[in-house]
Amino acid sequence: MAEEEECTHECGSCGVAGCGDREDAGPSTFPTNARTNIKHVIGVVSGKGGVGKSLVTSLLASQMQKKGFSVGILDADVTGPSIPKTFGITNPLTADADGIVPAQTASGIKVVSVNLMLPKDDIPVAWRGPVVSGIIKQFWGEVSWGDIDYLFVDMPPGTSDVFLTVFQSLPVDGIVTVSAPQELVAMIVGKAVNLAHDLKVPVVGLVENMAYFKCDECGKDHHIFGEPQGEAVAKRYDIPSFATLPIDPSFARLVDEGKVEEYDVAGALDPVIEQVEICAKAKDAE
Repeated sequence: MAEEEECTHECGSCGVAGCGDREDAGPSTFPTNARTNIKHVIGVVSGKGGVGKSLVTSLLASQMQKKGFSVGILDADVTGPSIPKTFGITNPLTADADGIVPAQTASGIKVVSVNLMLPKDDIPVAWRGPVVSGIIKQFWGEVSWGDIDYLFVDMPPGTSDVFLTVFQSLPVDGIVTVSAPQELVAMIVGKAVNLAHDLKVPVVGLVENMAYFKCDECGKDHHIFGEPQGEAVAKRYDIPSFATLPIDPSFARLVDEGKVEEYDVAGALDPVIEQVEICAKAKDAE
């Protein structure tokens, strides 16, 4: 007879089915730093890499900061962090007696990323899942975030264990999913959306990136990667808002220069931002 596994109370790594303790307790929430007051947490996800998820995170954070909110970004894409580059942040993170001090962008957005802890930004981060989950726990609990109205969590692509760590252990109010105009991408978006539904996390918006290229001579929109599918995908998965972003060389230039906050989205993200605020107000009313 196999020896009965002793309960360690580490539910995230437990493989015992039907555990009464786990079913009664439910997922735990990581505690925060004493100098942290985070009101709302929004995850930004994508079913696959290469669709511009980190760029959308940067734009959402920038737009909310421009609206007068106090904003932070937790870069949970630990093995492929790009947030510091988009904002031109190069100084390493520091710490004081109260915890890790987040970096700040030109407009005051607070940022924590693994790339701000490395001696060189091109050093690879080849960590296994439990280590990655541990650093996310540190970013949440050991950083002195201060007062934050909206913390955007830039997730790694896919539905890995990091997805479970964040959405089961952080008080996530809702998620924004990012796609590109391809049927394959739309199908993979569904995986992330369905997992969010399984975890009882609302999906508040979809952003379809690289939806079109506007010719600077004739002004016509060219659908280089196929016809936009954002509206259809949003309807298919009951996502209350969607937005489209173009292929814009000026945007790419600003990102390379670390000046993403200067990009004018011309209201393109307003429907998604409105739903983020509605989600936050609903949470406040509970």
